[in-house]
Amino acid sequence: MKLKFYDEYIPGTKLKQSDMDGLTGLAFLKKVFFISDGVMMTQIREISGIDSSTLQNWTKRGWVATSKLKKYNIDQVAHILIINMLRSCMQLDKIAFLIQYINGTVGDASDDIIRDSELYDYICRILTRLIENDSCALATIGETVAEVTTNYQGPFEGARERLNRALEVIVVTYYATVIKQHAGVLLEKLENA
Repeated sequence: MKLKFYDEYIPGTKLKQSDMDGLTGLAFLKKVFFISDGVMMTQIREISGIDSSTLQNWTKRGWVATSKLKKYNIDQVAHILIINMLRSCMQLDKIAFLIQYINGTVGDASDDIIRDSELYDYICRILTRLIENDSCALATIGETVAEVTTNYQGPFEGARERLNRALEVIVVTYYATVIKQHAGVLLEKLENA
């Protein structure tokens, strides 16, 4: 199946890529954190559209690390954006498992195989490459993931394969979200016709 859908938004946000000079991934995060080393919950809400009670619930459940002095660092924001970009088409406990599969316990960087900001960057780079190459066929996603992570050096043998398997799930779920949104737009047109 060949997908021809393009999401104009930065993954996990409500911000259009065109409004951010086409930036996504780590470049986008660095722009958000250019002035400060942390962002407040209100800024996360403005970026992602996630309300405060949802974010507090995710923190209470252990899916998001607790903020320090009411500020979230770049990896915490990336973590939140990853959850947000998947939650329309994947149950939250499955998202938590997927992130734990990659990085172990939330809030404990010692068991991570990749920083969350770098993981988010890989996701965005893979999506960009698929769109640029017009190769959004399900069969090419795994190949594209492997190409983008070629230079990844994991902390143990097999870390890259673990990362690649998880990235493939994330990218396919992201596309399911984009397709679901597109179907919603088409249905709305039928209802308003």
